[in-house]
Amino acid sequence: MKSSIWNTPFLWIAFVLGVGWLSGFLSGDISGVYALLEKPPLSPPGQIFPVVWTILYLLMGIAAWLVSRSEGPCRGPALFWFFVQLALNFSWSIVFFRFGLHWAALAILVLLDILVIHTIRLFRKQNPTAAWLMVPYLLWILFATYLNAALALLN
Repeated sequence: MKSSIWNTPFLWIAFVLGVGWLSGFLSGDISGVYALLEKPPLSPPGQIFPVVWTILYLLMGIAAWLVSRSEGPCRGPALFWFFVQLALNFSWSIVFFRFGLHWAALAILVLLDILVIHTIRLFRKQNPTAAWLMVPYLLWILFATYLNAALALLN
């Protein structure tokens, strides 16, 4: 494989964390908005979200790095769909928290669920470890889909 600045996991992790940070920044007062919402059962306390997302973005960055280093015909498509789902991930909190469009955010999450499953399938063909590193993310966004739907109904 050609030498590239993207061959280091730290840049992949920094990039994914940066996308998450920028999304959070552009979303406004996430914790304040979340505190004011009527919440469904199983809603975690607001302070849990930054911790969980930091861990998930770390795992996602490592997974993408592993795929970027692998050889095979699915590498390009796998990374393409990784970036597409990351863009949707980026938009979700802005739509939900900044604009208060809970139903539109739910539509984004449903599409995100589908794209993450697709990305995991492609990652598995390139690097099974990378696919497994994406599973906690999938489980979290499936849970987020439940929360978003319930919050949209209650608010």
